[in-house]
Amino acid sequence: MRAVIRGTGSSVPDRKITNADLEKLVETNDEWIVARTGIRERGMLEEGEATSDLATRAARAALEMAGCEPSELDLIVVSTMTPDMFCPSVAALVQRNLECERPIPCFDLNAACSGFGYGLQVCWDFIAAGRYRRILLIGAEGLTRFMDYEDRGTCILFGDGAGAVVLEATDKERGLVASNTRADGKHWDLIQIPGGAAAQPASPDMIAQRLQYVRMNGRATFKLAVQTMEQVARDTLKDAGWSLDDVDHLLVHQANQRIIEAVIQRLEIPLDKVPINIEHTGNTSAASIGILLDECNREGRFSEGDKLLFVAFGSGLTWSASALEWSPTGPRG
Repeated sequence: MRAVIRGTGSSVPDRKITNADLEKLVETNDEWIVARTGIRERGMLEEGEATSDLATRAARAALEMAGCEPSELDLIVVSTMTPDMFCPSVAALVQRNLECERPIPCFDLNAACSGFGYGLQVCWDFIAAGRYRRILLIGAEGLTRFMDYEDRGTCILFGDGAGAVVLEATDKERGLVASNTRADGKHWDLIQIPGGAAAQPASPDMIAQRLQYVRMNGRATFKLAVQTMEQVARDTLKDAGWSLDDVDHLLVHQANQRIIEAVIQRLEIPLDKVPINIEHTGNTSAASIGILLDECNREGRFSEGDKLLFVAFGSGLTWSASALEWSPTGPRG
């Protein structure tokens, strides 16, 4: 049993934090940021909004495209590292917001920037096992709430957003054909939010040390990101029985323009097969590939039978790749 994407949706805040805005907060400038990251602006949650609000908007757009009512869902999975709160899950809040009529299972999954790929594999496994037929998967992040605007190396990178897909079981159409997820906890400290949880509970001292914000070793992360994404992409292509030449569209996690370019170079895939939107979104972590997928789908970039490869890397360290044969979205009779 395969899993096919029936609908896509995304939500990026109208409110933006631009490079010019960052120039007023830290020692940086637009030229420096663009040269090193490719980013000019990133979405920022409005006051009073949270990750679940972005996730709900993306979900509604995906459900509308799929011609699917919330009552028809069997499961909701949200990939996020920035939930509204420790509990309940963002997925449960989305279920409430969508007013699902049935008490379907809902849970969050945290694989940081690899979360969308991890979510695809988990959802596909559920579908292949015959457990659920129709699943809502969302990658959503409110990362600007966890930025240290005194750390110029990190605060320039991240933005808020959500991307969603409605996955459905099929034995007649194209869909997911291969998926791989990997992790190596030895490198846990390269990307982290050290404070606020059980290891470093909230306290005046924790806040004084600014441990509630994202910390990252950019140089070490860059090298491992490129190496691991190349390898997991090649492994997934092998599992799918595809060559690099077979790939019609490579959707790389929008972490950093230089990382994206390095992955493209290593895989030797033409630039015209690699959509990029980081200039206006920044790094939206688990939401990244879902947002890019929805933008490309709504622009009509994909044709039936196109071969798509998704690849991502994130904190954990984690990395993932998925191979999918595209089937046009929308309801099926």
